[in-house]
Parts: sequence; structure tokens; C-alpha cells
Amino acid sequence: MTSTATQPPPLLSGTSLSKTYGVTRALRGASVTLHAGEVLAITGASGSGKSTLLHCLAGIVRPDSGTVVHDGERVDALPESRLSELRRTEFGVVFQFGQLIPELTALDNVALPLLPAGTTRPAAHEQAHTWLERFGVAGQEALRPGRLSGGQAQRVALARALVTGPKVVFADEPTGALDSLATEQVMTALVRTAREAGTAVLLVTHDAQVAAYADREVVLRDGTTTATSTAEPATAEATAR
Repeated sequence: MTSTATQPPPLLSGTSLSKTYGVTRALRGASVTLHAGEVLAITGASGSGKSTLLHCLAGIVRPDSGTVVHDGERVDALPESRLSELRRTEFGVVFQFGQLIPELTALDNVALPLLPAGTTRPAAHEQAHTWLERFGVAGQEALRPGRLSGGQAQRVALARALVTGPKVVFADEPTGALDSLATEQVMTALVRTAREAGTAVLLVTHDAQVAAYADREVVLRDGTTTATSTAEPATAEATAR
């Protein structure tokens, strides 16, 4: 009798997720899985529920029904204290405009997530500098966000999301405010660095060019998962990096 290899369980899964805001049903039984080291794009038109799905999976909001499981733990049933811990240690989150702290330098923005765990400031700065180098913004450490270009600021935000060594990075329209050149630079840096670190990426986007950097694509329509596909690489250069 021949044996077949079994795929390991997903690192993160959302099953039959529903969420309503007032009279608006943002999610209607959406389901998604993410495996370790995978880059997954969630795509769909504006208002299809993409960001709500990401927020449920990241424990930012609780679904009205359905389950979210991360590494064997029911995220949707956790107390806020444990959710906060997950977002500090195992989850990294990046939003469209980065949400850097304007009063802090680029170096301090990246170092900040390390401090609650007891990392000393010099050690946090050393790690932050390494991650800024990996995202191609070394030399900008002393600048505050207002003096960075949009692409630079977003790469700083990505460095901040990855500095703690999370298992999953959630990126919500991370290039939505960038031009095409900055988009390519940011996505190339994100995919390359996530693969080097073995980090899974869940990416929300309405841009087909951005989705093409993913290994797989899940399409949402009116709050429901309607299709999945394997995305083609954006460019040969992007996949080689």
C-alpha cells in the first residue's frame, strides 16, 4: 500500500467568519488558511470585506461567528491581554499609511516593539539597525517619519513589523499610498525579507500587481470567499531576490 505525504496543518485559519457593523454585513462566512512561510494575497473590490477579514484573523476585532485558530490556539476566544501579547510577539501588522509614531526617529520606531519584552535600548537599537539595513533604509535612522518618502516610511513600518520575529505579518494595503516604483521596492523587500526570516505574510490588496508577489490568492466578494488561485510571480527579478 502506498502512502501519501500529508500537508502540515495551517499556521493560521479562519473558518466561516461573519462580522456585521450596524446593518452592514462585512463578512458572510469567509474562510481562509495560511501556512508557515507562505505569502497569501486576499483580493477583492473595495467594500468586499478584505480588511475586516484581516482584522479578524489578527485578533484586532472579534468575529460575530466562526473561528480563528493560530498555531493551535483559538484567537477569537482569547482575552485581550493574550491578544496584546500575540500582537507583540507572534503577529506583525502593517497598515496602508504605516502608522509610524511621528515624534520618534526611524530607528526608535523600529526598536519600540522590542522594549516591552525587556530588551535593553542599546540591544533594541542594534536589532532595529539590522532590520533597517535589510529593508534598504540604512542611513535614515535619525530621521523622523515626516522627513521620509512614502516608500521609505513604509519600509520602516515593515521593519518594525518584523523586528520581533513574528510568525505572521498582516499587511493591509501596504502599498495603497505609493507610486508604482515605490510599490515594487516595498513589495520586493517584504517578500524577500519574509522568506529569509521564514515569516508567513497575509496581504490585503486590490492591486493585481501587488497580488502577483504572493504564492496564492484568495478572492473575496461581498464578504464571502469566492475563489482561490496560485498567483504568478510579478517579475523574475522579484522572485529571485
